[in-house]
Amino acid sequence: MCRTQIGFVHDWVNAITFVGSNFQKGKMIKSRIQELKSEAQAFAITDPDSLEQFRLRFLAKKGELNELFKLFKEVPNEEKREVGQLINDLKGDLQTIFEEKQAQMESSEDGQSDVADPSLPGPNIPLGSRHPLSLVLNRMTEIFEKMGFSISEGPEIEDDWHNFSALNFPPNHPARDMQDTFFIEDEISLRTHTSSVQVRVMEREKVPIRTISPGRVYRNEAISARSNSFFHQIEGLYIDEGVSFADLKQTLFLFVQELFGPDTKVRFRPSYFPFTEPSAEMDIYLGTETEGDRRLTKGSGWLEILGCGMVDVNVLENCGIDSKKYSGFAFGMGIERIAMFRFGVKDLRTFFDNDKRFLEQFSGVNL
Repeated sequence: MCRTQIGFVHDWVNAITFVGSNFQKGKMIKSRIQELKSEAQAFAITDPDSLEQFRLRFLAKKGELNELFKLFKEVPNEEKREVGQLINDLKGDLQTIFEEKQAQMESSEDGQSDVADPSLPGPNIPLGSRHPLSLVLNRMTEIFEKMGFSISEGPEIEDDWHNFSALNFPPNHPARDMQDTFFIEDEISLRTHTSSVQVRVMEREKVPIRTISPGRVYRNEAISARSNSFFHQIEGLYIDEGVSFADLKQTLFLFVQELFGPDTKVRFRPSYFPFTEPSAEMDIYLGTETEGDRRLTKGSGWLEILGCGMVDVNVLENCGIDSKKYSGFAFGMGIERIAMFRFGVKDLRTFFDNDKRFLEQFSGVNL
């Protein structure tokens, strides 16, 4: 409030004080209320500075409204109700003017107008993108579905039978150790592979069976650029009469050609898994022309992408399938490893950081 305004307020207060009649005091306050209402309505508020001047003049602690409340105690009792209502009405009018002007200015600062223009284009809404792991998983699933495989899912918390025993893991196998598996309680753990889903499928469905089981799995491993305590797998199972290792090789060969290209070279190496016999690992050839390929393949040019083999007869019998009549093959691969290769990602942890800058790179990507 400026010095002139302050002086005016005090002069007016003094004038009322010296009026001898209570009636004249009430009359002067009512007259002053009408004057302030007119002044507030005519007050020019065009910017934040003038809005602040309005607040200081009328609504601040030393403003006009507060002075009226101080003088209210001198109003005759028979007029207090009327004068009090007038002061409250004035307070409401002043607050309404202030809040409406404040809202208009905030709206203008946001580039918005009071009236919407339907002819204007709407705001640009940024489109999201699929996670790179989802892109790879969807493509892999699509390939196997074309081969006649169905999709099966199961629980992530498993019992010992479906996670280990039915799959021919011996009692002293390292996978049953707490250092390798997240146990919740005795014989209950987070699944270490989606092979547990295959056991459930073999138990409840009739042969022939041709299914894939994608999902998240958990292992008690140190977190690093190449490993994590949880990751994603996709495992496949085919059981019927006369299924051979040649069928397994041809299925995986077609899968690799579809995912990596028709000229991709593959090789099978003997391996061991408790639930398959014979077992193998399949590699694809990247070459050693670039430093990245040499580092990824440890100088050999070959990158392992999956494990596979013929379903062990003990596994078939454990699930109630006649091993003398039926045979089958199974395979499994990590989705993160495939995604790292396809997108040139060097650190597996990047997939789980939820970094928007990383994820935006895959907008519009279609495998």
